[in-house]
Amino acid sequence: MSTSTSYGVPYKPKTPIVTTFDDLLLQLDDIRYIRVQWADPANIVRYKVLSRSYFVKLLHSSRPSITMASPAWFSAGLAFVPDPDLMFNEWLYVFDPSSFRKCTYAPGHATIMGFLEHKTPSPSGGVTLDVCPRTMLKRIVDDAQTLAGVSFLAGFESEFMLLSATSPEPVFVNTAEWCYSRKIPAHSAEAAALEEIADKIVESGIELQMFHGEAGRGQYEIVTGPMSPLEAADALVYTRELTYSVAKKHGLHATFAPRVSAHDLCNGAHLNLSVHTTKPDEARAADAACAPTLTPTERSFLQALLTHLPAICALIMPVSASYERTREHMVAGGPYACWGTNSREAAVRLCGAPGDHRFEVRHPDAAANPYLVLAGVLGAGLQGVKQGALLTFADIQKPLAQMTEEEKNSRGIAVPTTIVDARKRFQEDSCVKEMFGDHFVNKYVAVNEILAQYVSAETEEASLARLAGVY
Repeated sequence: MSTSTSYGVPYKPKTPIVTTFDDLLLQLDDIRYIRVQWADPANIVRYKVLSRSYFVKLLHSSRPSITMASPAWFSAGLAFVPDPDLMFNEWLYVFDPSSFRKCTYAPGHATIMGFLEHKTPSPSGGVTLDVCPRTMLKRIVDDAQTLAGVSFLAGFESEFMLLSATSPEPVFVNTAEWCYSRKIPAHSAEAAALEEIADKIVESGIELQMFHGEAGRGQYEIVTGPMSPLEAADALVYTRELTYSVAKKHGLHATFAPRVSAHDLCNGAHLNLSVHTTKPDEARAADAACAPTLTPTERSFLQALLTHLPAICALIMPVSASYERTREHMVAGGPYACWGTNSREAAVRLCGAPGDHRFEVRHPDAAANPYLVLAGVLGAGLQGVKQGALLTFADIQKPLAQMTEEEKNSRGIAVPTTIVDARKRFQEDSCVKEMFGDHFVNKYVAVNEILAQYVSAETEEASLARLAGVY
């Protein structure tokens, strides 16, 4: 019997491969159409389809991009944030060649993401737009490396439900429970769809780790491998689009919505991340007892993340249905910003062997823009790393149901229980304002309020059905 404490596959950050527009020209042989794609702050994924010939012409231009009507960026449905500065403005969406990926689920198609920029330099001299989620995430990742010598790996667990019908009420393809063999019976529509989804993810170059049946009716989970943060967010958008498309091919409807029915479990999008430093960590005894297997850098990151987690809930849980997952006993993040070794009730679960730990942030769901999720989580944690914050939150060590109120309060901070409260905390937190700026904070809150109206209906079930149609 082995006495080693190591287990699992170790992952380390890799030097990124620089992709140029010239490189893209070599990948277009079997491509007829390019989907220029983006996820707006409400996490509604949209794209425009360009012909190959026009895309090639754009690649040879001085700034390969398409124009973007600024009102559409802060909208849900046909409702827009009422801002004169947005209504009569237009931006550029400049292609990011590193995001190019062939659509294995749509032969002849490829997808590319981009960065929002001003058409002409602003008075301050720059073209960068402070409302672009991909730009924000890239800035925070670059700052972490430059200012603190820290890099990250990130990956997502995607929970979703497969439905055979959506109205007048959802009809789930399967009622078997967590990992039951009957959850994915051979020769069934769900098995065929799941296997094709898995095959297409692998063909795309994204690492598929596993898929399995989850506990809810018709609920499944896909786990993909760790990547750099920007790549991970791009891969998550791609994986969801792939899942929708393949499910449709098999006569099914896939939804990643936080909640589909008032009588069923919720869907999450757990974020797994690891913190890596290029500089040797100096021993720090002051807080070592709180988490003896974590490095000082990891402890500082965790302290700041938990401190500011209530403020970034508006980013990672952006709709009312999201807050059903914060109740006790839901095993989905819980009502406190706390951490625990292998605890699925904690907001942050510590996973992995000593020396190869990762944090699983359990509150995010698929209504949240993944670039903003990562920007919020990494940006909050980075504040602690830069400040050398000492970890004061202790491992919860036991189920919340067995803890007194005093124990709960000593090990964590209560998170918002409604999206209204979450918006308020988002606007008030000084760390959030430093990360995102007042301009974006105010715009995000405005579009989040519009989103709330867009997914609401006369009854709870009607609202959840609308949510399932959006996400």
